[in-house]
Amino acid sequence: MLSDKEIICPHNLLDVAHNKKGVPVAIVNAGKLLPMQSAMDAVNENLIVPILIGDKSEIEKCAGELKFDISRFKIIHEPVENNTAKVAAKLAAKGEIKIIVKGHIHTDVLMKEVLKREYNLLGKNRMSHIWHMTLNKDDHPLIITDGALNVLPNVKTKMHILRNVIDFCNRIGISRPKVSVLSATEEVLDSVQSSLDAKEITELAKKEKLNADVFGPLAFDNSISKKSAAIKGIKNIVAGSADVLLVPSFETGNGLVKMMIYFMGACAAGVVVGGKVPVVITSRSDDAPARLASIAAAVVALD
Repeated sequence: MLSDKEIICPHNLLDVAHNKKGVPVAIVNAGKLLPMQSAMDAVNENLIVPILIGDKSEIEKCAGELKFDISRFKIIHEPVENNTAKVAAKLAAKGEIKIIVKGHIHTDVLMKEVLKREYNLLGKNRMSHIWHMTLNKDDHPLIITDGALNVLPNVKTKMHILRNVIDFCNRIGISRPKVSVLSATEEVLDSVQSSLDAKEITELAKKEKLNADVFGPLAFDNSISKKSAAIKGIKNIVAGSADVLLVPSFETGNGLVKMMIYFMGACAAGVVVGGKVPVVITSRSDDAPARLASIAAAVVALD
């Protein structure tokens, strides 16, 4: 059942990212092959100028194995893994870098540092995570949010997530995204909290006149399948045509994305938005194309 399909970084996302060149980026704990590979790939695409944070000898060793010339890039020697997050956050606070990219470090360690108020990296919206999912190089993406940062968001937090994802969609060329507020049912049921939240979010989106078509609750099948929506008699512009799945919980989004990766060979470009700098928090097991795609998504998310 596991897919052996080669993961492909989507060209359409790269094309949008190429509108910005040489963005200064911190690679947090860079001294492992996969983080260095993604940094090299992003440099070769002329997307970033990396500052490499971590054990200098390990960074140089990895660069040598990859035949990656890092002589023109700054290395900040910090041999303690968890301390590399502090270095990156300080660089971002000073405006010396525009994106933070997770290398070989735990996500919670990195994000805990980024979220500290002393660095002033928080924006007007709550930070949230976006996954830009594609199967082939020219796929129209399916956006899934939030499956990596906000664990069990309430309606207020989901509205922040919604505003963030609308902004991201606009940046990748989806001028008015169709957003499905996901639940396990298309009915509003008192026993299913996510369906109640979805109804409220739909109403709030209309009240705020957000630049998106937002509707819920919708189950997964009638969010993405016009046939399923038609059989169930759901007549709505979002049903069967969703660009975005606004998921009810961290577990739902995380599960959907991992199934697409491992069963379908999808490329998952993931980025945290809503703060003053985008943060790339790929899994340490992610392949190089997904890491490059995630950096491209972060470049796209830049103001």
